[in-house]
Amino acid sequence: MSSESAAVPPPHHAGPHHGDPRPVRRMVPRSRDEPHRVATPLELFFDLCFVVAVGQAGRELAHDLAEGHWGDGLSGYFFAFFAIWWAWMNFTWFASAYDCDDVPYRVTTLVQIAGVLILAAGVPRLFADQDIVLSVVGYVVMRLAMVTQWLRAAASEEGPARGVALRYAAGITLCQIGWAVVLVLPDDVRAVVIPIGILAELSVPVVAELRMQTTWHPHHIAERYGLFTLIVLGETVAAATVAVQSAVDEHEGLGRLLPVAGGGLLICFSAWWIYFARPVHDHLRSNRQAFLWGYGHYLVFGAAAAIGSGLEVAVESAVHKAHVSETAATATVTVPTALYLLTVWALHSRHSKTGAAQMLLLPAASVAVLACTAAGGSGVLAAGLVTALTVATGVVLHARER
Repeated sequence: MSSESAAVPPPHHAGPHHGDPRPVRRMVPRSRDEPHRVATPLELFFDLCFVVAVGQAGRELAHDLAEGHWGDGLSGYFFAFFAIWWAWMNFTWFASAYDCDDVPYRVTTLVQIAGVLILAAGVPRLFADQDIVLSVVGYVVMRLAMVTQWLRAAASEEGPARGVALRYAAGITLCQIGWAVVLVLPDDVRAVVIPIGILAELSVPVVAELRMQTTWHPHHIAERYGLFTLIVLGETVAAATVAVQSAVDEHEGLGRLLPVAGGGLLICFSAWWIYFARPVHDHLRSNRQAFLWGYGHYLVFGAAAAIGSGLEVAVESAVHKAHVSETAATATVTVPTALYLLTVWALHSRHSKTGAAQMLLLPAASVAVLACTAAGGSGVLAAGLVTALTVATGVVLHARER
């Protein structure tokens, strides 16, 4: 990972490529100072297709948690969500530096979208039977498409920047060979090898950009992560809504469901407010800061999606369909909510806080949300009230500061 003083090469291209009529262009780096850099329609489409896989993983997690299969549910969710998040993250940072929006770039991105849909189709098998074949195939499709992008970048670069692109291409390729080998290993050996494969994937950007960083755009990166957070939170609200609707249709237990629905909405609304309370792009100045921020969002995205799964379990518990206790069902909501609050604080909220009260607000709120687990069936509503109170307190403290 590069240091604060890592040199960034002067970009070959200072403005957006969109609108250029040429079907094929040189994949030269974008400028880090490019004005008005925002997400493209292709990037938004990419995010929407990826959230299909997020939704599949969330639904399967909810099913396993409601049945009391905690180990299988959490391990399957960890693996599936890593594959989704890592492929999304690598495309996002690459696009921030090299999006040329020509025909080969668009087609390659669509291939990656096809890969995530294959992965999504394999998620139920992954959870039900620990059958990882289809999910791994989809993941490898996405990652090999990324290799072709880096090779295109290498062909247009020279010097150290070319070396960065080639190291990315070589590292990703080696990792995909490793995943192909994993498919033929016995199950007990897979359990040991898979974590090694994940660590190898995580190390590729660190090694590739050790001496020189790509020209990713701080504002663009912050916006892309914010948009994906919005989509994941939207999926959480949708999952909870469907769960409530199904429960009402089957059991007509509206009185038992309203506290869960109300608490869930307060949590989701507060999660949105807290994430977008302050801009973060000014904090992303080097790979040292940006990599930690970017990698840490695995917990932010994963926790946000898991809140939706927890709300589904809480709804099933309210109508006595879940095979877990009320306290356990409430924990499926309070634990990811507390994790979300804590990681959002650690990654960027704390960088804009002044004074002990502002600095400790979110950590204290995460502890209070966890404590709501003890309330059992009314714990989700209590957690929602805690998060809403946290937002209100933050607004008051910020107003006093100004």
